Amino acid sequence: MTKKTENKAIHQRKYKITGLFLILTLAMSIFLFSVLKTISSERRIPSHNSTIHDRSFRGSIISADNYILSNSQKTYKAVIRGENIVPEKKEVFIKLFSIYSGIPVKDIRKKFKNKKGKEIKKNIVLSRNINARHAMQLKSLAYKLRKLDVFRSTKNRAGIEVMFGLDIIENGESRRFPLKDVLSPILGYVGKKEENNYIRPRGKKGLERNYEKYITSKKDGFFKGKRDVSSRVIHDKNSIKKLRVDGLDLHLNIPLAVQRRVEIMLDNMKKELDADEIIVGAMESHTGKVLTLASSERYNPAHITQKDIPALNPKFSEYPYEAGSVMKPLSISVAIDKGLVTPSKWFNTLNGRLQIGKRHWISDDDKFPSLQVTDIIVHSSNVGTSLISWLLTGPEFREGLLQFGVAKPSGIDLSRDLPGSLKKVRLLDNKLHRANTAYGYGMTITFAQLFKAYSAFNNEGIAVTPRLVDYLEDAKGKHYTLDPKIGDVQAIKKKTAEQMHSILLEVVKRGTGVAAQYPGLEIGGKTGTAHIAKNGHYVREYHSSFYGFANDKFGNKYTIGVLVIRAKKRYKYFASQSAVPTFKKVVQLLVEQGKLVPDPEVIKKIQEDKEHEAEIAVQQRESKERARERKRAKKKARKVFVEPQLPTTKPAPVHVQQLENMEDLF
Repeated sequence: MTKKTENKAIHQRKYKITGLFLILTLAMSIFLFSVLKTISSERRIPSHNSTIHDRSFRGSIISADNYILSNSQKTYKAVIRGENIVPEKKEVFIKLFSIYSGIPVKDIRKKFKNKKGKEIKKNIVLSRNINARHAMQLKSLAYKLRKLDVFRSTKNRAGIEVMFGLDIIENGESRRFPLKDVLSPILGYVGKKEENNYIRPRGKKGLERNYEKYITSKKDGFFKGKRDVSSRVIHDKNSIKKLRVDGLDLHLNIPLAVQRRVEIMLDNMKKELDADEIIVGAMESHTGKVLTLASSERYNPAHITQKDIPALNPKFSEYPYEAGSVMKPLSISVAIDKGLVTPSKWFNTLNGRLQIGKRHWISDDDKFPSLQVTDIIVHSSNVGTSLISWLLTGPEFREGLLQFGVAKPSGIDLSRDLPGSLKKVRLLDNKLHRANTAYGYGMTITFAQLFKAYSAFNNEGIAVTPRLVDYLEDAKGKHYTLDPKIGDVQAIKKKTAEQMHSILLEVVKRGTGVAAQYPGLEIGGKTGTAHIAKNGHYVREYHSSFYGFANDKFGNKYTIGVLVIRAKKRYKYFASQSAVPTFKKVVQLLVEQGKLVPDPEVIKKIQEDKEHEAEIAVQQRESKERARERKRAKKKARKVFVEPQLPTTKPAPVHVQQLENMEDLF
């Protein structure tokens, strides 16, 4: 029994010792782990070293005449701890913060209460989007508020007295559009993305989106070294400096001086025509450098509102529509290029009415029994265009239009470039479908595609891609150029382009584009007035357009396009009454800006003719005045002389002296 008791006691001691050992081992492990963690982790104790972060910026967008259209700036947030403000001085803080930040008092006061209306004691973010200027002012205010004892200390969880004041913390980068709606929607707009609690802009539309890869911030910089007692980094041989790498700047081909004048003109024309929207573009016909690309529907990218939503998508490349008669030069060029017709070939146009099958008719506004190819375009004959298109097979016709860039993205450097649509070969083999397509119905095309296609008529048959951006530039001033995603194409032969060039000149000389004439310049183009389809039916609403060119004798050649969407003023929906006058105003602005120079000899002759006409007018006025004077003189001479009546009383005797005086009178 005693032995059993002893063994049991021994086992118990063994278990106790083992347990104690395990406890000691666990305690030692915890201690070692704690020490290791303390050594390896960043401790919240004053460090001898300090780092200044220099975050990189998104690249700027700059006009051809060196105006900043879009750039970035640092943003800051203002943070305060509710319980650290002395209650009696809270209103003083709110009013001063409002003055320094520009934020209304009522908005600041709301920040101090939660949704239930209770006072917030913890951290309060008063603003997340403070610019650099206001941030500097608020930092100065924070120092002054401490001097005024606006803040008080409170105990933290550890029982330590701490005091938090007004903190101004760098929290991101914002995008500035200093000229507001200028060049929108081309510039586009940005959204936000967050990286390590730092907010950066991200392109959503337009150039901001299309060039996101190149203009986005590249690499942050920093300066690291030992710090002094005031926490400033000491510059010595041990300090490390790494320069930031900003995004590339975009330099446009568009001068602000031209763009802004065109935008103002479009605003006035929109009111005059009562149109939904007017789009205009002008580019160098040889290079594709866009001089202006403007819309009457614009917005401020920094402050987008609900009413701006329809304007966010630029219609230049995102609005396919049935273009109407502006397609005729493209369709007929295909036949000329194939050698099937010449500009002088005659066609029986059947007095403007052509029957297809039993139920379908094609008709013209102007009735002609026959027309040459040139006049088919000049008088915009649907019948003539249809007859020419029937000389081509479906595959030939479709391939010819594809060569112009129809139903393909234009390659313009915007964020979205829709291709439009063109019927399949099996449909274009049908005469009715081929005819409709030839004069611009049953297919869709964008402004950018037609803009590009018409450049072929002013550039030896080469359709050039519109280019908004000239080059990209880094911080060292080095330039980079990017090739367009879709390059220039040889749409038609050089000879065909020259022939169509001459035909388009005739349209302006004696056709529907007469109002586009400008003395001393070579102007050509084609009008188009097309019905808009709604719910499968054409309604009395129209797209009015004019695409063409304006050249001077000094080598300046520009392709110009105008699209008017739904002009509602009476009779203004005709392209000749809306798109053509807008085209001429664009030409006038290019002349005023020195981009086009009218022939001095022509201008001199016009001036001389005006002076001669003025002289003739003066002579005619003088002649009329002399005639009136003679007429008045004759009228005066015809007046009858009335003799005075003799007195009835006997006259008094006349003295001799009086008679002598009377004789002297004779």
